[in-house]
Amino acid sequence: MTVTNFRPRPEPVEVARVTSTAAELLEVLWGRASTAPASASQLRVLLILEHQEGINLRTLGDHLASTPPSTSRLCDRLQAAGFVEREVSRTDRREVRLYLSSRGRAFLTDLRARREETLRSVLERMPAGDRSALLTGLEAFCAVASEQIHGYDESSGSRTA
Repeated sequence: MTVTNFRPRPEPVEVARVTSTAAELLEVLWGRASTAPASASQLRVLLILEHQEGINLRTLGDHLASTPPSTSRLCDRLQAAGFVEREVSRTDRREVRLYLSSRGRAFLTDLRARREETLRSVLERMPAGDRSALLTGLEAFCAVASEQIHGYDESSGSRTA
C-alpha cells in the first residue's frame, strides 16, 4: 500500500498571511541594502516613473494618493537630486511631464543589485526544491499582481484594461 502525502490546498487567507509576513521580512532585509539617498516616498515615485514615463504631476499624485503641492515638492527634491527630469508637454504648455533621469535609472539598478545580493544570501540557505517552488509561486503572483496594478498581462504582452 502506497501512502501519499496529502496536503490540503492552501486558502488565500492563509497564503495572504504568510505573504504579508514575507513582505515584512523583505522590508527588514532590504533595509540592510539602504535606499539612501532616496526616502521611501521618493523611491515609490521613481518606481512609478520607471513604469509610466512621461506622466504628469496630477496622474502621479493620483497614484500616490497625494495632493498636488505635496507631489510637486516630492518631485522638486527628486529633480534636485538628479533622479527626475521635468519637461513641458508639447501639446499643452501648462502640463509638465515627468521622466526618470539616467541617474535615477542607475540608482534603481544599483538598489536592485544590492537587494538581490541580500536576498541571495537567504535563498542560498534554502533547499533547491523549496527555491523552485518559491520561484514558481512568485512568478504566478507577479503576473497576476502586475495585471491588477497596471492592467497588463505580462504572459501575453497585451493590455487588459
